[in-house]
Amino acid sequence: MKKFLYRSIIGILIGSFIAVVVTSSIIYFGHFPVINGEEFIKNSFGSIFCGWFFAVSSLYFELESLRLSQQTALHFVTVIVLYFILSLGIGWIPFDLKNILISATIFIVVYLVIWGCYYLYFKNLANQMNEDLEKI
Repeated sequence: MKKFLYRSIIGILIGSFIAVVVTSSIIYFGHFPVINGEEFIKNSFGSIFCGWFFAVSSLYFELESLRLSQQTALHFVTVIVLYFILSLGIGWIPFDLKNILISATIFIVVYLVIWGCYYLYFKNLANQMNEDLEKI
């Protein structure tokens, strides 16, 4: 429970930070003197919720009773379902087949790249630890 609360707080903070950065960038680079308050609140809460569920769903990878493939599948299904419900509901992705397919493809590619980077990092870390243990 302690890890869940910690990850929740971290996810909410990251989501809030991203909301502020994106909003500030849109205002600055888009040359908008004012923004719609209702849209700002909706998008900010969407970003906060997105940060929360991405941070909390990574707890799947700490379940030692599951294989890595099961952990990855559970994490992937959780985040893609929640992300697309959120994105389509808020309006980040227009509700038509072409945009949904393009967004899903981008999501999957980004997910695979990030997952691959984490996998290689932890594999390298394990190899280094094994080499250090062999030296003892």
